[in-house]
Amino acid sequence: MQQPIEDYAMIGDRTTAALVGRDGSIDWLCLPRFDSPACFAAILGTPEHGRWRIAPVGPAETTRRYVPGSLVLETEHRTPTGVVRVTDAMPTGGGVADVLRIVEGVEGEVVLEQELVVRFHYGRSAPWVQRLEVDGEEVLSMVAGPDRLVLRADPLPTADGHAHRSRFAVRAGERRVLDLRWQRSWRPFGVAVDERRALAETVERSRSWLSALAYEGPYREAVETSVLVLRGMTDEATGGIIAAPTTSLPEDPGGERNWDYRFTWLRDASLTVDALVAVGLHEKVDHWRDWLLRAIAGDPEDMQIMYRVDGGRDLPERELAHLPGYAGSTPVRIGNGAVGQRQHDVLGQVMLTLAKLRAIGHDDAHDAWHMQRALLHDLELHWQEPDQGLWEMRGEPQRFTHSLAMMWAAFDRGIRAIEEDGLDGDPTRWKEIRAALHEEVMGAGFSEATGSFRQHAGTDEVDASLLQLPTIGIVAADDPRFLGTIARIEQDLVRHGIPLRYRTTGLDGLSGDEHPFVLCGFWLVTAYAQAGRIDDAHALMASLVALRNDVGLLAEEVDPETGRHWGNHPQAFSHLGLVLAATAIAEAEAAAGR
Repeated sequence: MQQPIEDYAMIGDRTTAALVGRDGSIDWLCLPRFDSPACFAAILGTPEHGRWRIAPVGPAETTRRYVPGSLVLETEHRTPTGVVRVTDAMPTGGGVADVLRIVEGVEGEVVLEQELVVRFHYGRSAPWVQRLEVDGEEVLSMVAGPDRLVLRADPLPTADGHAHRSRFAVRAGERRVLDLRWQRSWRPFGVAVDERRALAETVERSRSWLSALAYEGPYREAVETSVLVLRGMTDEATGGIIAAPTTSLPEDPGGERNWDYRFTWLRDASLTVDALVAVGLHEKVDHWRDWLLRAIAGDPEDMQIMYRVDGGRDLPERELAHLPGYAGSTPVRIGNGAVGQRQHDVLGQVMLTLAKLRAIGHDDAHDAWHMQRALLHDLELHWQEPDQGLWEMRGEPQRFTHSLAMMWAAFDRGIRAIEEDGLDGDPTRWKEIRAALHEEVMGAGFSEATGSFRQHAGTDEVDASLLQLPTIGIVAADDPRFLGTIARIEQDLVRHGIPLRYRTTGLDGLSGDEHPFVLCGFWLVTAYAQAGRIDDAHALMASLVALRNDVGLLAEEVDPETGRHWGNHPQAFSHLGLVLAATAIAEAEAAAGR
């Protein structure tokens, strides 16, 4: 039985990440990068597809927490014979890929079992396993092609069928260290990690970064956890920000809505920067801007909506038929076919974020403005074309109202950059297009019959992305047309307090249904706050924060009736949405004198 998605915590070294279950099993890990093939893939199949489990033998009461100010995970198991603590971490800053698991006896004596099943290439390839002596220490070496995992542990597990297992007892005051390291198979063995120093430095780096947090408003604890999650999904070397560290965790259990999110979407990454800037964490946002410049360098016609974390462009989507999927949800996909879609909103979000960076003193380098101007000139040629929209619809392209508003924002921020910030260029043509887009949003994008903005001109259906219109700046939050849109979304999309993205009526080109989308819940919080409904904003915010798992993580979607999480986990969209919603409430309260 696969454990619930919400039972997983994330640890990571800002180059990759692992999911650790409440049962002590690491069921997902890609090495050495977020988008590398997994060596533990049990979350998408069975234990035979790879995992590393350390847990008490027999029943135990389990509690978990992150070490304050970090993503170092502490799990405490209380058994009839004693209490044991397991600390899981991936040390940062050392230039190596280690998974550290430290077992400490707290009370009495606890017998634990270790099970290690390594399967490279997404659970497909069993490694060549050897017990070797390295610098006077016996280690377990596991090799498949270019990859080697090296386990240093006391005791080392022994072969048992297709797994390696061991049992060991830990008494109060005793400490066992287990270290699993990835390296290239042809490289010499590295030296053992100094685990005390590595842990201390990892926590200190995280706390030092978090000390710049300039947010003192409501839901601060949730904001702290969310920004740490966003930091954990930002590649330390390249500045690329992934959407989630997993692939193919289903939006619809047993269905086909299973996608690979281990890449950098320009939109998601821009919104992540917005969230960090909103709470004062903008020290290294230029790192992301530099990543952006490298990723989309060249002909603006070739700009993609997403890239690999290093800026690579090749993301072919394919299916892994050997994996049965989480909860039987197939296909399991790697890569993402949406990479080739036209999504007009993306450039608008990038321009909005770069404008915010200019406003706080991060002046555009010449190359950055040259890039923006080239992209806007390219949009001049395509703005009248339909697109797949924010939600990456796999049906027919449409003139989505949200996309129109975001194109308006792209030209609007380009015009302002010239007229208000003194950057070079002639905005005459951009002004004409901005006016035309505004007219289309307010005309074809609005339904007089329902008194609401609509998903696109061919339907009176609403879409939760319409909640972003005041944030984009194209309509005021107290405009009757927007208030009517909130009312329609409450009526048509809200399920147990949280909105769906849209009603799945065939437009997205997929079968099946989905659960309420966490980000859309935070967008509704923001809309309430902007519209002066501060009490409603607090009520919804509190219910959303309560849906986080025991260590504060959120997946892409949540079933509010059961509390079950669905979709990839943890999700950047969900956590950046939480941060921005909290700041919207704080701003609304300040404006109201509360």
